[in-house]
Amino acid sequence: MLLYTLSRLARALVTVVLIVTLAFIILRMTGDPSIIILGPDAPEQAYEAFRRNWGLDQPLIVQYFKYFGAIAEGDLGRSMRDGRPALDVVMDRVPMTLALTLPALVFNLILGLGAGVFAALNRNTWIDRAIMTVSVVGFTVPSFVMGLVLAMVFAVQLKWLPSGGSGSWAHAILPVISMGMIGAAVIARFTRSAMLEVLGQPYIRTASAKGLSWGAVVLRHALPNAAIPVLTIIGFMVGSLVAGAVVIESIFSWPGLGRLLVGAVANRDLAVVQTILILIGFTMVFANLMVDLAYGWVDPRLRIRTLSTAK
Repeated sequence: MLLYTLSRLARALVTVVLIVTLAFIILRMTGDPSIIILGPDAPEQAYEAFRRNWGLDQPLIVQYFKYFGAIAEGDLGRSMRDGRPALDVVMDRVPMTLALTLPALVFNLILGLGAGVFAALNRNTWIDRAIMTVSVVGFTVPSFVMGLVLAMVFAVQLKWLPSGGSGSWAHAILPVISMGMIGAAVIARFTRSAMLEVLGQPYIRTASAKGLSWGAVVLRHALPNAAIPVLTIIGFMVGSLVAGAVVIESIFSWPGLGRLLVGAVANRDLAVVQTILILIGFTMVFANLMVDLAYGWVDPRLRIRTLSTAK
């Protein structure tokens, strides 16, 4: 199990290094932050002083190694807008984003898993067709369209919920549903497919023949064996929720990482943008690492296969 975990940690570390590198290069190819922050009418001496102060006058490779060395020491830089540590600026917004993404993830799992299992157990009935039709709609509609439609119906027309802001729990309902519907639709489709494949296996018929109730067969044998492909989707879903928050927070004026990222990109606040991207990258890597480890827990054969490969 130790070798299995170490192999996954090594892969996660390489992924994070690549994320940091890409974030650094791409951001410095998008424009000169001195012009955005100081304005187009500032004198050339002000631009030069700004670039010198923030190290932007040095060759790109030198900037990269200095930045990477600072990250190794725990320094993610400072905001060019107000001089605060970029990590402090970002962490101030993390609780607000978690207030959306965590409920949205729970919504994804409960609705998606429940609908997928229910559809599989009622295969080729009107219930199955109805659930899959709704799943296709939920999967194909972009999150920003979903958010706008929900805001139009429940905030503008019915006036049941606020259309934006973050003053109370009611403000979070529409953003959470907007973020959760697409994920729930994807999970439902994969859960149904995985359950149908498992339900057709001989050991399911054997368990039924031994006198176990159908509910016990589903809970003890079908669901655990159908969990592995579903775990893969859940791992990707965590990263997509964090990335999707950028759009949803902008639509509903929610003061989280999404709105901060949009503002930081517009202002070319490099350290803040890089810190957010690194945080998102770490979140996605951590989620997929947990999924990899869950594979080994759910199916010990995967651990054995990994150990054999390592040898």
